[in-house]
Amino acid sequence: MDNVSERLSFFASLYRVQENADLGMWLLYFTILGLSIIVYKLGFAKKLPILKSALIYLFLALGCTVLTFLGIFLPVAEGLVVAALILIIYKIRLHRAKKEERTIS
Repeated sequence: MDNVSERLSFFASLYRVQENADLGMWLLYFTILGLSIIVYKLGFAKKLPILKSALIYLFLALGCTVLTFLGIFLPVAEGLVVAALILIIYKIRLHRAKKEERTIS
């Protein structure tokens, strides 16, 4: 048991997947799903009709199922946190640059 606990990713060990697998896996799944939605919205989302958006989120949720199993031992959620932070910084800088450009014009 100690060997498995040492190999868990940060979020998997935070949610104690090795002790309470059901709750820990659901928490890990919703963390990965939430972070994936944030990364998608910040970096890739375009204005789409409602059914197309629903289909994208459905496939995103299905893909996060696979990512959850990988996220037990691999830093999937941690990578999504880094991607979200980078995209947030990018969006803030882009907003400031556009605001500054409007002020100069």
